[in-house]
Amino acid sequence: MIFRTTDRYILREVIPPFLLALLLFTFLLMIPPIMEVAEDLIAKGVDAQTILHIMGTLLPQGLGITIPISLLLGILMGLGRMSSDRETVALQACGVSVFRMLYPLMLLGVATSIVTCYILVVALPDANQAFREITFRTVANRAEGEVKPRVFYQDFPSVLLYTREVSTTGSGWSDVFVADMRKSIQPDVYVAEQGQVVLDEDARRVDIVLRRGTGHHVSPDEPTAYEAHEFDEIAIELDPDSVFPRTGPQRGIRELSLTQLRTETIRLSELGLSPHRPIMEMHRKFSIPVACLVFTLIGLGLGVTSRKDGRLASFALGIAVVFTYYVVMYGAESMAKGEILSAHIAMWLPNIVLGFFGLALLFWRSSSVERRLTLPFLATRSDPLSVGAAEYSEADTIKQSSLIAKVIAGPRKGFLGLSILDGYVTRAYLGIVGLAFVGLLGIFYISTFIDLSDKLFKGQTTGLILLRYFYFATPQFAYYVLPIASLVATLVTVGLLTKTSELTVMKACGISLYRAALPIFVFSLIWSGVLFGLSETVLATANRRAEALNHEIRSGIPPLDVLNRKWIVGEQGSIYHYLSIDPDIDEIESLSVYDFNDQPWRLSRRTFVNRASYRNGWNGHDVWIRDLVDAEENVIPLETMDVAPLPFLEPPGYFETEPPDAELMNFTDLRSYIDELSASGFDVVQLVVALHRKVSFPFVTLILTLIAVPFALTIGPRGALYGVGAGVSLALIYWTIISVFGAIGSAGL
Repeated sequence: MIFRTTDRYILREVIPPFLLALLLFTFLLMIPPIMEVAEDLIAKGVDAQTILHIMGTLLPQGLGITIPISLLLGILMGLGRMSSDRETVALQACGVSVFRMLYPLMLLGVATSIVTCYILVVALPDANQAFREITFRTVANRAEGEVKPRVFYQDFPSVLLYTREVSTTGSGWSDVFVADMRKSIQPDVYVAEQGQVVLDEDARRVDIVLRRGTGHHVSPDEPTAYEAHEFDEIAIELDPDSVFPRTGPQRGIRELSLTQLRTETIRLSELGLSPHRPIMEMHRKFSIPVACLVFTLIGLGLGVTSRKDGRLASFALGIAVVFTYYVVMYGAESMAKGEILSAHIAMWLPNIVLGFFGLALLFWRSSSVERRLTLPFLATRSDPLSVGAAEYSEADTIKQSSLIAKVIAGPRKGFLGLSILDGYVTRAYLGIVGLAFVGLLGIFYISTFIDLSDKLFKGQTTGLILLRYFYFATPQFAYYVLPIASLVATLVTVGLLTKTSELTVMKACGISLYRAALPIFVFSLIWSGVLFGLSETVLATANRRAEALNHEIRSGIPPLDVLNRKWIVGEQGSIYHYLSIDPDIDEIESLSVYDFNDQPWRLSRRTFVNRASYRNGWNGHDVWIRDLVDAEENVIPLETMDVAPLPFLEPPGYFETEPPDAELMNFTDLRSYIDELSASGFDVVQLVVALHRKVSFPFVTLILTLIAVPFALTIGPRGALYGVGAGVSLALIYWTIISVFGAIGSAGL
């Protein structure tokens, strides 16, 4: 095949939007790890090289999704720009058919297919496993950093840990409460001034080491047999498999190589089980790369049109095609699981369906568009590629400049003296914001569905639970997407005004850049208000529900309800433990109350109530109380009562409140919580950082807009596409900076 000038021209139009879309979508998928994993590791003192390595291992998983999507959007946006400027019309008038345009695009499609195949077959399994292993070792070596202050830590089986302060230097915890429930319903309790986790990976030993404290033991058969002993140091041995499993992190189905998948298929068949999952995973590693070729056909068929809506409409069209592809894929996977469709065919079904659609569209586009281009007046042009496009562009610019001049010269209208020009800029800006927001939100939905889909098809969850998770996760997705959408919209809007000389006309009429961009600044403040409003209203509640549903989807175990979380801290610092609670009749079963002295941190009183009921006040049935303050020579006073008032208990509504967690609280609640802890002398540095982030982050839209407006002037002549690329770069820099400095602040540095 001879590589012509037109082939190079088409590739030059397609490759930049392809690369920029790849950068944008990959960055979007990296935002959660940057905000969560990387920041957490920075705060724990993990070195930069390890963090970069961990982030690098996440790239193949993202690229396996984003390369085919970016190729489709690159083709649609590149050809969309050519179609809007009538260049595709001129090419076909010169005898360059739609099928001839396919040659360079198919070459690009083959190249991306090869790269995607390498990523899915070779890079992805090893990268996923490397991420699990590096994260595993890092977290295991810093296990004490996983414990949050004043939040019950229950990841150690049957051992509960609660601490009032966590050192930011990694030296352990202060004021520690440990309940060991491995032996009986009445846990062995340890209260100590200091504590930390000590791990010996070689010996596979995990200990909670407590210093300067007291241990308490109640006989499971006789509550009068109570033992208390003081210690300078004690080690509570834990199950080592809870921290480092015997074989290390296990490879999931997506971490298996082709050879391992074939072995798994044979193993399942010999056991009489359906091997559909490894079979589909093997085919998926090749069907997704082939999707690059299918998307090339569809991109050409949809991109070569006579419309004038250009790249942005192509972006929306591409997202719709991607949604269709994955809907067909996971529908086929579901049918394969139900033995309605062969597992060997399921992963190829979307390629077959959309491939036939792409070919049919291509034939239809070729005949219909070329027939429309055989008009006599088009044939008379000597050089339609250059002259036709140039005349169109020049006429368009004159028309737009005339319109702007009329708008500026016209009377002022609207609220607060806003001119028609403000409406003109606002319409352009809002159109791009809406399109970018919906498109980027769609990428979050697709990537999240891909991540959780195996749980659906394994039967660990249902479609309804998955839909509920998406519903409650949408506010968080929007919280991430809105700043990027506003940034991209600002760069694109100002860039287009610059490219079409409309901004030049405005300046000639006495309208400055910042006056012309005033509507954009106003909306950036509105978006800041929306972000803050989200965090103050629905975000905290939605995140709680989304987190609980995510836990249920991944583990298959319904999350604990607030009323059945078993452990709760009272307003005065007492710790309550109960077996169950019935809010309808306000009754609590098997309630233990632990009261403490502050200096030193010691257990002062322990109360057990077999049943507590609320009737104008709490009353306990079968109550025993140990007063540990008056204990002498290991003789601990015991008081037993059949029925006794319990005035020290919190009201029933208190047991129905959510446990405190800075990430799941709004600004008002978190500020009150900080004031309360600060007044009690606790270290609140991490909470103060979290509080200020809730205020500072919403202003990202204003800050990035202030940067984007003058920055767009330098990229304006290059077109809107470069605005998207610049926006992604700026957003990446911002998210990196806020994560790094947030971690530095949380570490008290």
